[in-house]
Amino acid sequence: MIQYYYGKCFKIEAKKIITEYLNKIITMYKTGLTIVVMLFPLFSLAQTNINELDPEQYFDFWVGEWEVSWEEGEGDMGSGTNIVEKTLDGSVIQENFRILEGNNKGFKGTSISVYQPRFDRWKQSWADNTGGYFDFTGKIDGNKRIFQTEVVEMEDGRKLIQRMVFYDITDNSMTWDWEASEDGGDTWTLNWRINYIRKIIDH
Repeated sequence: MIQYYYGKCFKIEAKKIITEYLNKIITMYKTGLTIVVMLFPLFSLAQTNINELDPEQYFDFWVGEWEVSWEEGEGDMGSGTNIVEKTLDGSVIQENFRILEGNNKGFKGTSISVYQPRFDRWKQSWADNTGGYFDFTGKIDGNKRIFQTEVVEMEDGRKLIQRMVFYDITDNSMTWDWEASEDGGDTWTLNWRINYIRKIIDH
């Protein structure tokens, strides 16, 4: 109930801010001033907090065309692109990841992610051109968005889990970590960190 109350107040306040902003724009326009406005970041700013989103919106931040980069050691960098779009009447998020420079140049992967209202969960399936395949279940940890595999118990007693973690999410950037655990999720090892920058599209 408390969470709902503050969430409702936040939405009302956000609407007031947006209305005031638009009124200022209209006033400036009427007085003949020339302005350039980027409305999308303003509206999405009101949705920064995970509590302001419906479950089917949890991964909407990911949609767009992204330039991606990461460190490969000894000062070398890898880079590529990730084009993420909604498809199937907006109910499915489809990813197309490409490595263009670096040790794994030529790597290609794709995924589909979907929210299942019946089970109140997100699922993702990933496949790539090296024969890799993963099945993930979505999780939320604060404002972090996570896709995580199920536990695989090995003969030597290890309990393997792999996961991707989206965090530091803004309108135009975010960080993505690929992590692994051998003890069922008690501790995690970082294997790959990707920096996302939203691609500027010239019209």
